[in-house]
Amino acid sequence: MNTPATADAPIDDFSQCHAGIFRKLDMLGELPALLQPAARAREVAEKALDFFREAIFEHHLDEERELFPAVIESAEAGEEREQVKAMARRLTDEHRELERLWKSLESGLKKVAKGQFSDVIDVATIEALVSRYRAHAEFEEQAFLPLSQQILGRNANHMAALGMSLHMRHARGPLNAYV
Repeated sequence: MNTPATADAPIDDFSQCHAGIFRKLDMLGELPALLQPAARAREVAEKALDFFREAIFEHHLDEERELFPAVIESAEAGEEREQVKAMARRLTDEHRELERLWKSLESGLKKVAKGQFSDVIDVATIEALVSRYRAHAEFEEQAFLPLSQQILGRNANHMAALGMSLHMRHARGPLNAYV
């Protein structure tokens, strides 16, 4: 003869099964919230790839081929010119370092842009690139560009020549289309 507790065992089994189903359903319910950051990661990676290819490397070339030489040539001989040369060397060296960091991230970013996320990006390298680029741009904004304005501003022809040179390099489309 069965005891009442033993007779309820099949029903308890169903109830326990539902508890497991509820846990899995709760987990599945988390998926929509997780998909949004994944989609954003793909979008950010795609835009970063385009931006670096199309804008950043071109920006570095503009500075190195046009801006730095124009400012060096227009600087007064002696201390001012040596200061400008040192700043241009520093900025050019930083360009190479930033480009090296970018190259180390590029293949991982391509994978993220395709939705492949497992250990493809070195977070420390991204953080280094972002912080070093910010410091690089701040130095340009606070030190080099104001000095460049001062030096090139002494002669309207020098400023106009730089403007024309940049215009000719970018006749195919503006650099700040990505900004």
